[in-house]
Amino acid sequence: MRKGILKFLAVFICLVVLSVLQKAWFMLVYHSIINAGSFTDYLQAIVHGLPMDCSIAGYLTVIPGLLIIGELWTARKWIYIAEKVYFAIIALLLAVIFSLDLGLYLYWGFRLDMTPIFYFTSSPRAALASVTWSEAAGGVIGILFGAAAVYACLTWIARKIVVTPVKKVSATIVMLLMTGLLFIPIRGGFTVSAMNLSRSYFSQNQRLNHAAVNPVFSLMYSATHQHDFGAQYRFMTEEDADKAINALNKSVTAPPAISPDSLPLLNESRPDIYIVILESFSAHLLPSLGGEPIALRLDSLAREGLSFTDIYANSFRTDRGIPAILSSFPGQPSMSLMKYVEKTENLPSLPGELKKAGYDLTYFYGGDANFTNMQAYLVNAGFENIISDKDFTLKQRASKWGAHDNLLFDKVIADVKATPADASPRLRVIQTSSSHEPFDVPYHSPRFASEPEKNAFAFTDSCLFAFVDSLRLSPRYDKSLIVLVPDHQGCFPPRLDDVVKRHHIPLIMTGGALNRKAMTDSTIGSQIDLGATLLNAMGLDSGNLVYSKDLLGDGPHYAVMSDPSIISVVTPSDTIVYNCDAEQTMTAGGSNPDSLLTEAKAFLQKLYDHIENL
Repeated sequence: MRKGILKFLAVFICLVVLSVLQKAWFMLVYHSIINAGSFTDYLQAIVHGLPMDCSIAGYLTVIPGLLIIGELWTARKWIYIAEKVYFAIIALLLAVIFSLDLGLYLYWGFRLDMTPIFYFTSSPRAALASVTWSEAAGGVIGILFGAAAVYACLTWIARKIVVTPVKKVSATIVMLLMTGLLFIPIRGGFTVSAMNLSRSYFSQNQRLNHAAVNPVFSLMYSATHQHDFGAQYRFMTEEDADKAINALNKSVTAPPAISPDSLPLLNESRPDIYIVILESFSAHLLPSLGGEPIALRLDSLAREGLSFTDIYANSFRTDRGIPAILSSFPGQPSMSLMKYVEKTENLPSLPGELKKAGYDLTYFYGGDANFTNMQAYLVNAGFENIISDKDFTLKQRASKWGAHDNLLFDKVIADVKATPADASPRLRVIQTSSSHEPFDVPYHSPRFASEPEKNAFAFTDSCLFAFVDSLRLSPRYDKSLIVLVPDHQGCFPPRLDDVVKRHHIPLIMTGGALNRKAMTDSTIGSQIDLGATLLNAMGLDSGNLVYSKDLLGDGPHYAVMSDPSIISVVTPSDTIVYNCDAEQTMTAGGSNPDSLLTEAKAFLQKLYDHIENL
């Protein structure tokens, strides 16, 4: 039994060490372009990439674990042959992947994924056309040498540690348990998020982030998340799609409710900005928006500040909603852009534009920042400080989603109090989580004693109001703008079939830097319009946020929403909800819904063209 455990661990550790050595070799080869600030940065790349290395080692150790069990029960000879064949296969695969990754990174600028594989399988000649004989020869030599080295290491372990067939039953149980426990490194631990590329992202230096990525995992991840985005949602020719988008923009242009010249949004050119992203909130929680009296404190903030009453969430999940809010990028019905790290690297963002203007950026979240590659997205968006579950004590991480919202807001207030009055302007984004299933919160409202969902919303509502009250005591409050917006369509009321009503959300602004107080604005818009609205109000260029429309400008004004298989568009005159898979119009209203349907299809088609080219 002891030798079986020793052999199992030796194979796993050997595979981890090989990945670490590959990472070190990669950083040595690309030292000049990684341009790390210190040796410590390289060590951090290795440390942050280690969980991913362990994940790959876990996958590759499953079969050796089963073969060790076979050694306990049958003749050694065929097991040893099977081991050698398996080690030869993975040695060659690892050598090929490591070599391709090392050779292509200089040209591609990202770790190995399915792109070069696709090129090679579709046209080997074209894929190899730019490769010189010397490069090809060097690559072959590198693969052969690497495969031989990996094979030698693994077979050495097989020769030196011979498992003897004693205590077969107990040893088998132990080995089955250990093989099953590989699920832990494979998944990346017990957190909400499974292992993903985001785990390795830790630096504003993208090259260091790339260095931390395990190329085997990168390739495997890409292979299991492949979609030909440019071939999806093909409704019309490119020319017709362009015409339809132009028609949409022209048909919904309207003057703002209040002229921005008569009453500017802000009384401070560079306010501290707090964007509070409210988990699952909807307009149906606020009486001022026609909802039930649940989030009464948020409703009071809406009445004392500026409330946009006709705003819609762009999507249905947080991983779609955050890019909509921070990058002004519409949600998608069939994929999540946040999962494609190499694409989010190319996204412009509101935080990135504010950073150019001198803002310090901090993101606050009580949960796992790696969930759905969120940390990688945030790093790409410019955030240097990301507060997440790891910054709370184990006791504070009491819920499934991490720290409850009261503790999250306490963390923000502590940061506010530690900020000097004369410090540079701050952007603080706070993502709440307590109003998420299973709605288990440390709060019991007498109004909702038997309604845990409403009680959870009331809890976050109370935490939010306490947070704003605390901000009012800050010496920087007079030059602070607080923006309150849900992350996606609301989950209340549950099972709301009306797609448009389901996406109706509040967008509220308050704070000492706000000019337009105790006002409402009925301009139609969505989360993606926040970026242009804020940047334009500050006199900053919003041109990089191509989908964002200034809610206080002349237009065009409309809202685009997505759900699985569904695209919806709402304009001042028309509404369309279309199921793309079923090729069925679910809702059509207004004076000219047929034209709007064509424009909605064109929008989706052009959006996926954009995604394909990111």
